[in-house]
Amino acid sequence: MASAWTRRAFVALRDSARVREIADVLLEARHTGCPLPDLDPALQPVGLEEAYAIQSAMAERLGALSGWKVGAPSPEATPLFCPMPLRFGLLSTGGALPGKTSRLRGVEAEIAFLVRRDLPVRERRYSRDEILEAVAGVYPAVEVLESAFRVPEQATHLATVADLQTNGGFVHGPACGDWQEVDMTREQLEVVVNGVVCWSGLGRNPGGPDLLRLVEYLVNEGQYRTGGLEVGQWITTGSWMGKLPAPASATVEVRFEHFGNVTFRFAQ
Repeated sequence: MASAWTRRAFVALRDSARVREIADVLLEARHTGCPLPDLDPALQPVGLEEAYAIQSAMAERLGALSGWKVGAPSPEATPLFCPMPLRFGLLSTGGALPGKTSRLRGVEAEIAFLVRRDLPVRERRYSRDEILEAVAGVYPAVEVLESAFRVPEQATHLATVADLQTNGGFVHGPACGDWQEVDMTREQLEVVVNGVVCWSGLGRNPGGPDLLRLVEYLVNEGQYRTGGLEVGQWITTGSWMGKLPAPASATVEVRFEHFGNVTFRFAQ
């Protein structure tokens, strides 16, 4: 997929009038708190690359990035990835997301990597060892889900991909020191909302236990979109428990058996 596109071609698509118009429609729906049922038929993305270009146009409007989300529906599937705008929220454990930006309050328990060394665009592929050397560690995390659509599941698939894949914020806990020793096929997980366990069981990432496969894809095949990864950016790798809606003003805690805990709250 990525080999068919150059950075220049992708930027040209991102900067097209049509893509800018669709990005503005989605941003307005998010900012005003007036969600859409779906995009109008004339504004539906005509393919995955246009949906990706809309993401990038939205992210450019919003400014700096906290990082990238990447995931796959199965171990064999091609990953999807998306920028995470810093404006949506980047919290360390114990923080609070502003209530004015929280409508859906979707919660996903995830595992994230932190980039500690730039990974600029280059023709030669980055090896797994190089990528491991460039990440500072692995962290328990929560991706918060928000959307331009009233009910994201009822909007068309490419429209939800274009809408920053429902990203609405990111929260991380402390680093897990011995993460490469963890059996990712047997990781127990709890999600606690306002002191009540709302999800408990064996966590599984649908992209498979090899999370570095997802990171490698982002680093190498994703270069034409990312323009390279930078120090301080986060890479979160998909939910281990589906998604869970939280009530207004809720306090949320995610407890991984080995990866550690992360907690935050939705401010009023």
